[in-house]
Amino acid sequence: MNPSTAEARVIVDELVRNTVSHVVLCPGSRNAAMSLALYDAAAAGKLQLHVRIDERGGAFLALGIAARTGRPVAVLCTSGTAAANFHPAVLEADRAGVPLIVMTADRPPELRAAGANQVIDQHHLYGGAVRYFDEFAVAERRAGQNSYWRSQICRAWNAAYGEWRCGPVHLNLPFREPLVPELGENAEDWYESLEGRPGGARWTELPDFGSLPSFVVPSARCGLVIACDTGVRAASEWAELHGWPVLSETGGIGLSGSSAISSGAWLLGVEEFITTHKPEQVLCIGRPTVFRQVQGLLSDPDVEVLLVRPDSDWPAPAHNVRQVGQWFDEPTKPADPEWLAGWQRADAAAKGAVTQALAEEPWPSGLRLAAEMVDALPPESLLVVGSSNPTRDVALAGGLRPDVLVHRNRGVAGIDGTVSTAIGAATVHRGHSYALIGDLTFLHDANGLLTGPAEQRPDLTIVVLNDDGGGIFSLLEQGAPEHSASFERVFGTPHGADLGALCAGYRVPHQVAETLTEFRAALRPAPGLRVVEVRVDRSSHRELHGRLRAAVSAAVSRV
Repeated sequence: MNPSTAEARVIVDELVRNTVSHVVLCPGSRNAAMSLALYDAAAAGKLQLHVRIDERGGAFLALGIAARTGRPVAVLCTSGTAAANFHPAVLEADRAGVPLIVMTADRPPELRAAGANQVIDQHHLYGGAVRYFDEFAVAERRAGQNSYWRSQICRAWNAAYGEWRCGPVHLNLPFREPLVPELGENAEDWYESLEGRPGGARWTELPDFGSLPSFVVPSARCGLVIACDTGVRAASEWAELHGWPVLSETGGIGLSGSSAISSGAWLLGVEEFITTHKPEQVLCIGRPTVFRQVQGLLSDPDVEVLLVRPDSDWPAPAHNVRQVGQWFDEPTKPADPEWLAGWQRADAAAKGAVTQALAEEPWPSGLRLAAEMVDALPPESLLVVGSSNPTRDVALAGGLRPDVLVHRNRGVAGIDGTVSTAIGAATVHRGHSYALIGDLTFLHDANGLLTGPAEQRPDLTIVVLNDDGGGIFSLLEQGAPEHSASFERVFGTPHGADLGALCAGYRVPHQVAETLTEFRAALRPAPGLRVVEVRVDRSSHRELHGRLRAAVSAAVSRV
């Protein structure tokens, strides 16, 4: 057996022993030994192999699977720019705390020194975005390597999952030729046994979790809970038990109980309301990234911030966070019952105003589409929400859906790889899966639709809100009337792309839902991967949001 084959087989076996059940493979030559070892392991039923020809999309596919399962997923590519294409997903995994084991094949040192083809410097390629980096020694024809290979895989798994906070790790794997098994070779030809620990145990036993969590301790009678993706259901239960209002960056998705405030993003923007309903303490779970009004509340010097986030990179807009912990404890004081009642009355008024205003709007608009979609999702659905307008539309217009799971790539809040992330998450979700994304997000990762005939296609409906460009900018400072002359060229960026033709090229079913009736019908559960396009005029985005803000302010002022 040649050294590359021996090393690859041991690495794959130890990954399986470390509970890695999904691996994404991007084909290449230098990673051939690993590719063949992964194929054999998948054929034996030891893991599920996903093959993608686009490294960027492949890495985001792995991220989607890992985010949904909560377990480390490995992703492998060849050397050179292939490895560089993993970088956006590595950055997202770092900021979002998603466990990835990133494996990049490489040329051995003597070929790098010779200026060989397809060579870049892959040492610490992803910088500080990874929890752990290691370059394996080049495999040689000698004893003593089985334990070394297995031990390093255990170190990588522990860094990705078992230490302070989940995240990506990077293993650089230099291989010498031959890169494929030689005819008739077997494990008995090696210099030592390549077996792992008896009974399928990992080489180094490690705990699945780190030390016992530290807790923040709320102590105010008038407090507010803000949940950001993680811990929404637990936050809802805690808030209902202790009488604190709870709101989420995803609106009503995941929130439950009598303390749930689904219109929180609107209420925080009503200056008159927040002046008289400013919390003494905010219990913030995760890292808020969407709404400026949330950042404004966390920056208020009169508000004490208690942050639940299991790492040292905590959000602190005013650098005034009072406590940081990994979870939340019992409060030291009972809540003021009138405090919660005031938030509940304002929430009911705001929801009524938004519902009435949207009912009077012509179909379609992004906000109404989001409201209709959230309401129509089957129970226990997964909803992957794209950045830019969709994540805002869902939070501002979606109703309470405690039974729906949501995923957003908000680690660095980019539009990279969202189609691939959604496909990855849907692949391992037990239930119906949906995605709501914008047209630029879709175009940025259209290659995510490219799925070979031997690969699994999940039951996923991707709804594309097509406003022919960067509609999000119309809601920001760039969209103000004084910038109208430059807006379309450098912010609106209309593209005129035919999404249906793109989908046809990938053999993915596509339909345009022109009416509300057609849209509702398109959301009915169906097998396979499909795209539903809704075309929206973005010229009215800014005006519609302004009308809704005014309606909410007027309704809340009457409470």
